[in-house]
Amino acid sequence: MKPTIVSSLLALACAGVATAHGGDLLNQGCRPIAKRSLDLQRRQLTQSGGEGQTVTAGGGASAARYSCDPNTCKLPKCHCADTNPPGGLDPKDVPQFIVFTADDAVQDYTINSVNQFLAQRKNPNGCTPVMSYYVSLNYTNYAQVTELYVNGNDVADHTMTHQEQPATNAEIDGNLITLNALAGIPYKSIIGYRAPFLNYSRANLEHLANTGFTYDSSSTASVPVTDPNTDAFWPYTLDNGMANDCSSVADICGGQPKLPGFWEIPMYAIFDQRGAAGAHLMDPWLDSSNASDVLSWMKNTFTDHYNGKRQPFGVYTHPIHLAKGYPGLTDPVDQINMLNEFLDWATTSADMQNVWIISNKQLMAWMQNPVPASQLNTLDAFKCQKPNAGHICNGFQENNDLLEHCISNTAGDALNNSPFYTCYGCPVTTPSPQQPNPPQKNNDKSVRTRIPANCDTAFWDPINARCTCNGSGCAFDDSTRPIGPNGSNLTSSGSSNTGSSSGSSPSASSDPYRTFGSGAGRTTSSSVFGWAASVVAAAVGGAMMVFI
Repeated sequence: MKPTIVSSLLALACAGVATAHGGDLLNQGCRPIAKRSLDLQRRQLTQSGGEGQTVTAGGGASAARYSCDPNTCKLPKCHCADTNPPGGLDPKDVPQFIVFTADDAVQDYTINSVNQFLAQRKNPNGCTPVMSYYVSLNYTNYAQVTELYVNGNDVADHTMTHQEQPATNAEIDGNLITLNALAGIPYKSIIGYRAPFLNYSRANLEHLANTGFTYDSSSTASVPVTDPNTDAFWPYTLDNGMANDCSSVADICGGQPKLPGFWEIPMYAIFDQRGAAGAHLMDPWLDSSNASDVLSWMKNTFTDHYNGKRQPFGVYTHPIHLAKGYPGLTDPVDQINMLNEFLDWATTSADMQNVWIISNKQLMAWMQNPVPASQLNTLDAFKCQKPNAGHICNGFQENNDLLEHCISNTAGDALNNSPFYTCYGCPVTTPSPQQPNPPQKNNDKSVRTRIPANCDTAFWDPINARCTCNGSGCAFDDSTRPIGPNGSNLTSSGSSNTGSSSGSSPSASSDPYRTFGSGAGRTTSSSVFGWAASVVAAAVGGAMMVFI
């Protein structure tokens, strides 16, 4: 975050905390429900095809009117839109990244949904995969957001109330303020954004860059990597404008907008037998009643990426669609098993080495310092180092006895529709774009101190208002192993992990209050993966990039 922007955000944030947990995600989340066959329902879909489910043709590379000189646009601060791997690396030496992301509320149903795919897996260096979570605030439990962050996941901005139209600045900034206040995440660590419904504008991109975000991931690569007109570019900076969505978003491309150092991470579609005419993006398992069809699409598209230039492969989820135990709905068992089967196949095949499941923050760290797959352990972002900070309220499940339970004593208070937990003090009312950080009022009369800019979440003690470590001598438990081949014991199968349990979770929390909204009584299992931090560096040259 630029200091002036942080100062203005802090001026908006006077004393407070934030919203939401445990409510009716199906009807109050991203999208109203539409019935599907096999009793599977689209659990947050909009009128026209769903959030990121219908892929709008962006025109491919030929529509970009893009020009960039890699002799002057050099890493780590600048990178041209290019289908070739960064750093001049040979594709055979490039890791094949599977970028795993989730959108919307963070609560039991969604955390458990993610766990059934990632919690029992290992990357080739023995570290449990982390992911990017684009958090909106309705029905979010902030203690679980904190837990996601301290375990190394990329917690990113998805606006406060999930508007269908391109977001207002207040929606973006308010979410940032609330995540800082209630989840205790430093502003500088919230680096990414994804637009609700993937509906963004040029003004949104300009505001994100001016506010100090590192990247946006709302655009679509809608042409297969095997097509000469593919727009499946590696992430690139907007020094020379956008190169994706050129036919579908107004006033971008042709060199615009010029936002030096601000990155775009395209979302890479998967394709059925129709090629570009059969593109699928978010939640592709909702696009066919036959899960084996979707498995075939995913395998074929992944193989094209792996045998080509190794552009990242995306698994983009609204985890509520794959949640088990949601009241009144049949569990989507076929879809859960299908996705686990795909991840098993991709990460354990002896024929496909160097496959890693990662977050967009890790992808950013690698893009800024692209190293061969054999050297990924040299980047801190890919290690599994857990902070050792003692018994303080910092997001780790062993310290959950120190959480505040935020629920109002006043009948009819909006806060009671979605009570939550936090380390950082309860708000007097639900945060909103107009008041993203309401004054603090805890039921036990205590006062919690919000995280300052010079301390990280794992080491901040909000009860005693002290940073237990902010220098190079902070204690970590490092469980990173030497990088091994796919299919070895380091890369474990997750196909048996079609449920989530505290016994199999890296960090499982227990929540005794489980009757919020329409939620039935149950126990939390919010496991959320190994610690990571990112680094930057490196430079690269090449030929002039021109798409006309």
